[in-house]
Amino acid sequence: MNPETWRMPAILVLLVVTAAFRTAAADDRAELSRLIAELELTESATAVSERPGWAAPRRVVIPAADPARLAWMQEAVPGVTLLPAADAAEAAALAADADAVIGFCTPAVLAAGSRIRWIQVLSAGVERCVGIPGFAERGIALTNMQKVAGPVMAEHVIAFMLGLTRGFASYVPLQAGGEWREDAVPSSRMWSVEDRTLLVVGLGGIGTEVARRAHALGMKVIAIRNSGRHGPPFVAEVGLTPELHAFAARADVIVNTLPLTADTRGLFDRGFFDAARHGALFINVGRGASVVTMDLVAALEDGRIGGAGLDVTDPEPLPADHPLWRAPNVLITPHVSARIDTGAGPRWILARENLRRYAAGGKLLSEVDVQRGY
Repeated sequence: MNPETWRMPAILVLLVVTAAFRTAAADDRAELSRLIAELELTESATAVSERPGWAAPRRVVIPAADPARLAWMQEAVPGVTLLPAADAAEAAALAADADAVIGFCTPAVLAAGSRIRWIQVLSAGVERCVGIPGFAERGIALTNMQKVAGPVMAEHVIAFMLGLTRGFASYVPLQAGGEWREDAVPSSRMWSVEDRTLLVVGLGGIGTEVARRAHALGMKVIAIRNSGRHGPPFVAEVGLTPELHAFAARADVIVNTLPLTADTRGLFDRGFFDAARHGALFINVGRGASVVTMDLVAALEDGRIGGAGLDVTDPEPLPADHPLWRAPNVLITPHVSARIDTGAGPRWILARENLRRYAAGGKLLSEVDVQRGY
């Protein structure tokens, strides 16, 4: 047989595989560019190579995943050893030999990993990470998933709002018992949201997406943010933190999207609920500990707050005998507002890109201000 006869299929296979890899790489780059543009993700001000103590990483702890995903992550940093960890305990055991960590930020990991100079968390909230004693002093670069879950969390907020304004907190339990009761919800609780005012407290990635959708429903959107009075065109007015109570007095729906920091812990207390417009709806997809829970329960029971949609609570999980379960006109979901049927795809794409950037000494995406806590 002519050698060229049997050699040709192998060459064709190589060409096909090479083309497939190029197509996949192009798709990855396109998706990354789309995420950065749509979410308006920002780079850190300085490259990590310019920071004290940086060196090209040799070993990085990452969450265990299927072999294909691990291989895909490895392609971004061919000279780095990836150490897959099934859980936080295994991550801590591997951290002693690691220069960076993706997906795990615990006291045990930090204590074991004296060489760790970068941590990528796979959530937006970082309070448990920055709250570890000594974290700030170590000068670790911290990146998170700010804005990634903003669109789907905003949809969760809108679902809460429409569920409350259309009586679902009452009708759904009746459905379970096969009861047809047209009078279960008074007309005074059956709103149209058009021309109502919605207040977003925390006009960040999630809050901005909430504002965008509320405006599209014909609502007037106002907001509170800590960084200044600037906002997108679909937000009618932006106030500063000291104006929170005054803005709450004007709102029919109040949405908390704040991170948990020393300044936001217990922010929504009796004084806040007293200041809010009587009968306003309160929705929380931020953090449970930003609310004084029993003050919210009291406000719901006496009608100062007309209803609540809560994806986060304090405590969490909420005990079965907690009075919040029995408070009037309340919808509760178990901290699931960021879940989506596409899984963790965008998170892995951004984690992979930051891994590539860190290994190359570049500028990171979505770096957290450790002192501010977000």
